[in-house]
Amino acid sequence: MSTVGWRRTARACAASLRGRVPHRSASVSCWRMTQNLRIPGPTPLPDGVLDAQASPMIDHRGTEFAEILRGISSGIGRLIGASGDVLLLTGSGSGAMEAAVVNTLSPGDRVLAVTIGAFGDRFAGIADAFGANVERFDVAWGEAAEPTALAAHLAANPPYAAVLVTHNETSTGVTNPLHELTAAIRSAPGVPLVVVDGISGLGAMPFEMDAWGVDLVVSASQKAWMGSPGIGIAVVGERAWAAVERARMPRFYWDFREARSFAAKGQTPWTPAVSVLFGLKVGLERLLSEGPERTWARHEAIARGAQVGMEAAGLRLVAPAGHRSPTVTAAWLPDGLEWA
Repeated sequence: MSTVGWRRTARACAASLRGRVPHRSASVSCWRMTQNLRIPGPTPLPDGVLDAQASPMIDHRGTEFAEILRGISSGIGRLIGASGDVLLLTGSGSGAMEAAVVNTLSPGDRVLAVTIGAFGDRFAGIADAFGANVERFDVAWGEAAEPTALAAHLAANPPYAAVLVTHNETSTGVTNPLHELTAAIRSAPGVPLVVVDGISGLGAMPFEMDAWGVDLVVSASQKAWMGSPGIGIAVVGERAWAAVERARMPRFYWDFREARSFAAKGQTPWTPAVSVLFGLKVGLERLLSEGPERTWARHEAIARGAQVGMEAAGLRLVAPAGHRSPTVTAAWLPDGLEWA
């Protein structure tokens, strides 16, 4: 649920209103809804992002757009320690997940899906829908994957072409120990590709793509990046590009090769969500100005407050201590209540 209030944005209104107390029907440009929106995303947006999204359209094949696109790609790469290509795809986070699958795998490839909740299940379902031979490493909801157990499974059942893993599971509020899981995967026979769903965590918690050995990670604009929905993000490392050339799953709209070719020109293959990119640029500038360590600390502090408050209200948190997400807090419904 959300509680909706109204606040004045004086920049556009001070001169015209002259101290009057405007009604909600007054000039819309003078007022903005503020929300206490308790959902995993889309998230409430800062004023600067909202203002940027109201900017006039520009030529998405022109130099101004190219500068914006390159700035966003560079900023994301800096914030997640990635030297690979940052591809901006018009679509949802689930679209980026599908893009990761169809660009790196072929029908019949053995794939291990590390599933700790609903979105791990989704990743497995996407790979299965496109003909991969999907095996599951299931973990009970509310728990994180254990690196030693994963390493033992990989060693006993080689080889896999790729391992799909969720960094931050939205459905349970559990953060996987991704650094350790990635080390286990990279030590497995055949060295499977490490493909990560980072949608609800990237930008809000430590993530070092190159240093940890992640080959491909996907994200989306409407989470910690402080943008509106509409842009999927895929960051593609060197080993993933080699897999792209081998992959034989059908792809057209999501083709990473096309996306990289156009990105070199500061463009996208298809018409992009221009307004979303305007806002995403501003959101990234805020994150870069704040610095990643301060951003992570801010999210941790807010998460701790939410967790303490929910427990004080008598709610039982789903995630165990030590694996609680700094971006999503989930609690079990008390007896006698049903989800509406």
